[in-house]
Amino acid sequence: MENSFIAKLKGLAPMAPVEIAALESATASAQSFSARHDLIREGDRPGPVFVVLEGWVCRYKVLPNGTRQVLAYLMPGDACDLHVGLLAEMDHSIQTITPAVVATIEREMMDDLMTRHPGIARAMYVAQLIDEGTMRAWITSMGRRASIERVAHLMCELYLRARNIGLASEPQFTLPLSQLMLADSLGMTPVHLNRVLKELRLSGAMKLERGRLLISDPNRLIQIAGFDENYLHRRLRRAG
Repeated sequence: MENSFIAKLKGLAPMAPVEIAALESATASAQSFSARHDLIREGDRPGPVFVVLEGWVCRYKVLPNGTRQVLAYLMPGDACDLHVGLLAEMDHSIQTITPAVVATIEREMMDDLMTRHPGIARAMYVAQLIDEGTMRAWITSMGRRASIERVAHLMCELYLRARNIGLASEPQFTLPLSQLMLADSLGMTPVHLNRVLKELRLSGAMKLERGRLLISDPNRLIQIAGFDENYLHRRLRRAG
């Protein structure tokens, strides 16, 4: 099976065989982690670049009152914290959601890869720009979208991202996120989220149950969300 990180970067920029070989070497020493394992915590000194090869991972922040805000979901092929080494300490934590296989690339090696291989550098910068676009979409949801729009928008995003890496090929796919975790990423209480999910189910747009998302009416879900996939830049990937 192809390395998911390499597959993603190849879709973002042309890669020479020597660059692919360099990435294979850099991610060869991957490690398996159990679910709900903190790869790094807020306040820690920044570590290596984490590369998710299998499983789901999230960024999160815990508020002084103990509540949690999930800031991003990472799927196979995603990397995080390209430039965080410039900071003195982490301002958020990164945790596995499911059992995961994660490779670590030390800062010096990452800098060397990007200096010697322009294809790798371009792909990594494009990936970071897409991550920032996704963050802007989340901020827009939290600030301006109604609750049902916010939930529908996140479901559209997660489905498209999963489909892009081969985790979903049909309107139904495994979504390993509890309602509590979804609520933490949407700025809702679990009770409120449950009401919104029921409303979406009754609308005929989608159904979420037992860890599986079924998009019954994609057009209806897109309409409710006001979803525009532009920020995921899938056209760029297809062009690559």
